[in-house]
Amino acid sequence: MSNQSNQWPHGDVLITGNQTFETVTTSVSRVVEQKPGKGWWMLFLPSLALALMSFSLVGQLFYEGLGLWGIMVPVVWGLAIVNFVFWVGIGHAGTLISAILFLLRQRWRTSINRFAEAMTIFAVICALMFPTIHVGRVWALYWTMPIPNQMNMWPNFRSPLMWDFFAVGTYFTVSLMFWYVGLIPDLATLRDRAKDKVRKIIFGILSMGWRGGNKQWKHYELAYLILAAVSTPLVLSVHSIVSTDFATSLIPGWHTTIFPPYFVAGAIFSGFAMVMTLSLIARKVWHLEDIITMRHLERMNIIMLVTGMMVGYAYSTEFFIAWYSGNEYERFAFINRAFGQYAWAYWIMVSCNVLVPQTFWFKKMRTSLVWMFIASILINVGMWFERFVIVITLASDFLPSSWGYYSATWHDWALLIGSFGLFFTLFLLFLRFLPMIAMSEVKAILPQADPHAHHEGGH
Repeated sequence: MSNQSNQWPHGDVLITGNQTFETVTTSVSRVVEQKPGKGWWMLFLPSLALALMSFSLVGQLFYEGLGLWGIMVPVVWGLAIVNFVFWVGIGHAGTLISAILFLLRQRWRTSINRFAEAMTIFAVICALMFPTIHVGRVWALYWTMPIPNQMNMWPNFRSPLMWDFFAVGTYFTVSLMFWYVGLIPDLATLRDRAKDKVRKIIFGILSMGWRGGNKQWKHYELAYLILAAVSTPLVLSVHSIVSTDFATSLIPGWHTTIFPPYFVAGAIFSGFAMVMTLSLIARKVWHLEDIITMRHLERMNIIMLVTGMMVGYAYSTEFFIAWYSGNEYERFAFINRAFGQYAWAYWIMVSCNVLVPQTFWFKKMRTSLVWMFIASILINVGMWFERFVIVITLASDFLPSSWGYYSATWHDWALLIGSFGLFFTLFLLFLRFLPMIAMSEVKAILPQADPHAHHEGGH
């Protein structure tokens, strides 16, 4: 069978290397079935150490209080909320790739959707940590939940904390269900391939009796379609609600209607950058170049180019509206961002988020693995600084008498680094114990799955 048989009629090569059902199963399953190599341990042990460090720092914070952070008046949010918005944004690409591209019948999503979905789950876990510890009195956190507390009164539904609880909680729950439902056929494959009894029992329980019959596939596809349809509006709603935490205030530079679409575009932008970083490492370490091909990577680069242009347009619109409004406080807020005491952070943001993606106009850069990796990291650096600029420029508010310079403490920075440790620890455990690529979906786009295809050699 020639390479041409791994193309669909429009000639777009998605899976290379003359893959068959058997080779796809073997390539993906061996990652789970083999013992982890030195590379996995070299990544896992430092990540675990950083995650444990973050837990110890949280314990210290509970014991000593928020005075460990650099928060002050008027910068009362500090890095905790910067990190929260950053991690929620990272979690958006997984649902976008899985749900929206599935509904649009984009076949190229199949090789990257599984670990994009896993990334969503783990990023939301990291995000939820920061508002939880930021409230100060963590033991009273249940007051933000929609249940009557011991004082027989309901929480304040006008509070942004309540909005975040509903939005992020719903998003996490639906994303987890969507991820697990998609895993079921592949878990059954691992069950059938398992050599030892313990693995067979565990995968047997998790696969819920999957046998691959016609009726099971019919119910599975319907459930997957319903969850994709439910997940789609969540991509838009979650970060829109996070943005209204800012936009419903009367703070200059925040009180604007552009925040919801601006935040959503930025979330997809940063999320795809993280998917790119992880996919490049995974395809190299586990030799999955035939399944995660250049076509997948190039299309992700195109999406980053488009969303990067949307983010750049939002930056320019903010400045235009600040000028056009005639409001001296709005004008000052944006001029201060670009030329004030935090100008260094603003121009890092613009360089990484606006200039770096423009290189993807050129096919040579769009198909360079080295540049993809560098650009994906730079984009997420820029997106972190975007949230930093939005939150920290509050240091110059309405009253010059309260102006100051926000300086994060070592505890702030260590918690940020520790959150990355937690994220990569969870992600590496996922790679070790569960299939990182949706085998059943990849097989569905192979030519052998097309009943109307005619292949060489009669098979």
